[in-house]
Order: sequence, then C-alpha cells, then structure tokens
Amino acid sequence: MHAIRQHEYGAAETLLYEEVPDPEPGEGEVRIAVEAAGVHLLDTTFRKGTTSGTPYPPPSLPTTPGREVAGTVDAVGAGVDEDLVGRRVVTHLGASPRVGGYSEKTVVVTESLHDIPDGLDAATAVAAIGTGRTTVAILDVAGITADDVVLVTSAAGGMGSLLLQATRNAGAVGVGVAGGPDKVARAQKSGAAVAVDYLQPDWPDQVKAALGDRSVTLVLDGVGGEAGRAAFELLGVGGRLVMFGYSAGEPIQLTTEDLMARSLTVTWGIGARLFRPGALRAYESKALAEAAAGRLVPVVDTFPLAEAARAHAALESRQTTGKVVLVP
Repeated sequence: MHAIRQHEYGAAETLLYEEVPDPEPGEGEVRIAVEAAGVHLLDTTFRKGTTSGTPYPPPSLPTTPGREVAGTVDAVGAGVDEDLVGRRVVTHLGASPRVGGYSEKTVVVTESLHDIPDGLDAATAVAAIGTGRTTVAILDVAGITADDVVLVTSAAGGMGSLLLQATRNAGAVGVGVAGGPDKVARAQKSGAAVAVDYLQPDWPDQVKAALGDRSVTLVLDGVGGEAGRAAFELLGVGGRLVMFGYSAGEPIQLTTEDLMARSLTVTWGIGARLFRPGALRAYESKALAEAAAGRLVPVVDTFPLAEAARAHAALESRQTTGKVVLVP
C-alpha cells in the first residue's frame, strides 16, 4: 500500500508518499481500507515537532500522520467478529496511532468505530468525527438561543461554517468574520446574516453599522490575537466569549478589568472537559447524527493522498475553506 511517511520534523515537504507494507490487525483490532483521511491543524504542529502548549509529545519518527479516517473494514484481528468485514466505518485514531490515517489502510481498535450513517459519504463522515465533534462540544458550552447575536471568527473554516449553521438553526443572528471576498461569501452561504472581511481594517465598524442598535451577545473565537481581541470588543453588556483556539499564535489577551467593565463571561470551550469519561464518543455520535440529518453539514476541501504536503501548506497559509480531507 501507499502511505505518507515523515522521517524528520520540518516543513510540509517532509511529508513523503511512499510504498509500505500493509498493516495487519492485532487482537481486538480491525483494518480499514481508507476512503478519506482528515487533516487537522494540529497535524501541522506534530509535523514540525513543536508540540509545546499542547497535551501531546512530538511523534516518534518515522511516522505516518493522521488521526481521522473513514472507509470499509477489510480484515479483522483475533477475537473480532468476522461480520465486521465490509462494514463502512469512521473513527478517530487518537493522538498516537499505530498506523496513521494518511494511508491506504490503517488499523484501529474496535471500540473506537462508528458506523457511517446511510447517505453520508466518507469525507463528510471524517469531517464530522473530527471537526464536528469539537463543534458539538463548543455548542454545548455556548448555549445559543434565538435571542443571540453570534460572532464567529474564521467563519469560512471547517469549524466556523458549522458554528454558523448551528447559529442559523437556533434562530439567532450570525456574524461571520473571514479573510477575503471568497471566504466572506462562504460565510454567508453557511448562514451568516452579516459577513465581513477581517483584512479590511474597519471591519468592526462594518459589524456595528450592520447590526444597528443590536450588540453582539456571543463571540465564538478560534483565532485569538488582534482579530480575536477586536471581536471581543464588540461584545455588549452581559456578553459571552467562548474561546477554542488561537490560530493567530496567541489567545485573546484579557484582564479581570475587561470582564468587570461589561459584566462579561469567558469560557474555554474545549480542553480537559472533552476528555471526561465517555464525552468524546458522545460528541462524535451526536456530530454524525447531526450531519446525517442535514443540520450540521461540514464543508470539505479534498486533496489526493499523494499531495498531503500541498494540503498542509494550503492549510497553514489559510488557502483552504472547510475541513481538509485526503483521498487515497
């Protein structure tokens, strides 16, 4: 089979498309013929070997990256029901998979498997099991109601598009902040009633003008830095901020005085709470069900498996919209 292999930490070019032996499932494992493999921004951090600030150590080299896959079970290990062969499944491999997802075949323990719901394609299932589960966890904290005005940063990304869909589903007003006209249009398509280009320095003023006498009541931020701080400044009295990342390099810088001035509430939407017993699997199941029902439909950007390096480079340079997925 073919897989992406990495023999040294570094730039995207360290991801090499190589021929390797097929993995064999061990006791309690199945082998999946991969139809789609998810690419996460965290994968780019693992690739560089700079995982400080995360709960994960750098991967041992050589390695095959990738933590999310969907496909068909084609072999089972000892003690596993043979009836699983031919089953369409999706799974999250965890932070340190034995055989990573950037491959034509991978092995995984049976306990992590989810059946792919009828009518859901492999790429969408992968997006649901990864980006979708995190989105559902954030929404669990955010508690969006029809009275809210919700501002989403990085609104054209995989998570941002889902958060805007959820905002629309709740009957709330969505404000999407994205970079460039194409991404602004994508945010509008995902349900943003107001969409602005953060590359324009007056974008906060554009939001205020569009909302009129209404204020932002909830900010969902995965960007941090200056853009995140500007979004935070748009919160009205009693507003809420849910942070879940900082792609700009640092989280929003806040003080207790910032919160006291407008009686604001700030929450970290992911982190340790995701790792409570049973929490991740419950979020995965809910995300798959929401995708199958058409309520939270991930936006997907696909790349050939052989072009994993190009996919990483595009993700890091913010040229992608939606969840990045590799297809063997």
